[in-house]
Amino acid sequence: MGENVRGSMKFSRILIANRGEIAIRIARAATDLGLHTVAIYSEDDAQSLHTRMADEVHRIAGHGVSAYLDIDSVIQAAENTQCEAIHPGYGFLSENGMFARRCQEAGLTFIGPAVEVLELFGDKGRARAAAAAADVPIVRGINQAVSVEEAQDFFASIDPGSGMMIKALAGGGGRGSREITQIDDIEAVYQRCQSESLSAFGNGDLYVEELIDHARHIEVQILGDFNGTVMNLGARDCSLQRRYQKMV
Repeated sequence: MGENVRGSMKFSRILIANRGEIAIRIARAATDLGLHTVAIYSEDDAQSLHTRMADEVHRIAGHGVSAYLDIDSVIQAAENTQCEAIHPGYGFLSENGMFARRCQEAGLTFIGPAVEVLELFGDKGRARAAAAAADVPIVRGINQAVSVEEAQDFFASIDPGSGMMIKALAGGGGRGSREITQIDDIEAVYQRCQSESLSAFGNGDLYVEELIDHARHIEVQILGDFNGTVMNLGARDCSLQRRYQKMV
């Protein structure tokens, strides 16, 4: 029987709220821990490899990404299969504070950060504001969802020759993010980012910030639990990218 991150509850059955490689990795790790795994799959993923790696499978309604973003459907799947915990993996609902809260309300353990942490850092506007309040340097930007007109006004306020980033307010991984160097491009790029963000995270809100040209993407990874244990997993250089996705 596995012990969850709070150290106060135990569970033996987990629902994997993801697909593909990450779902396979979670299933393997859970098996090593002696946990019973339930994989979910959309109507067009019935033959996917992750469905053969779990102990049990459960079909959810819908096709493609939208099926895995349906909070009600995922919660219902966990309850129908008598799971006590949900592992969201990464992407999809993993950074969705509302989903974590719904798990909590349903008596399900959300394997991941606390609801309050997700609600803060899952909203990049609030995260920027929190960083500024802690005296962490941030690039100039708008810490909330913006309209096309507000994005155009912000672009007009930056130094000539500079650029701007339009970015998804929710989620991460480069999805819903595009560089702007010409004001005439803003409306079309805004619509593209909004569509991509809505498809990936179920949230089409966007914000803007100044572009740092020729920057390096360095991540510092820190892991903590609810018992006060904090581990530094080191830094990694994620600068080598294609279409805003890390290659190495």
